Amino acid sequence: MDTLSQLKSELETEYQTTKKFIDLFPEGKNEYAPHEKSMKMMPLATHLVEVFEWPNTIIATSELDFAKGAYQPTKLSTKEELLKKLDDSYQAGKQALENAKEDDLTPSWTIKNDGHALASWSKYGAIRHGLNQITHHRAQLGVYYRLNNIPLPGSYGPSADNPTF
Repeated sequence: MDTLSQLKSELETEYQTTKKFIDLFPEGKNEYAPHEKSMKMMPLATHLVEVFEWPNTIIATSELDFAKGAYQPTKLSTKEELLKKLDDSYQAGKQALENAKEDDLTPSWTIKNDGHALASWSKYGAIRHGLNQITHHRAQLGVYYRLNNIPLPGSYGPSADNPTF
């Protein structure tokens, strides 16, 4: 089985679907959140587009320790910035998968906080987790859009707003 080709194909499909959502990002709603415990719309969308880079980080490293400052969330403020970050992140993730070998997916990769392991997977499992995060956060963004009367594009089939898919 050519796992890398499958991961690359799935990353591309998720990119195309996510791009439709980001194209609809509403200016003036950066601070919108449906609940006080919810992430605001712009940070949520920014996180979503950042995840496309994860295959690059995962393949190139063995861990991410939040306490060591290796990851700092990007701060964006416009739809154009979101679209550029999505494209840049996707290209980095895609390039990493194109340059990797199947054996590069076997070693473990761990998320830590101050040395304490929070989660650990094979690098393949970590990339799969990243792909799941894309789906999860795009669905969250879809709820935010729905609550703001923004028509939703289809994701894996038609939506109520796009029945022809």
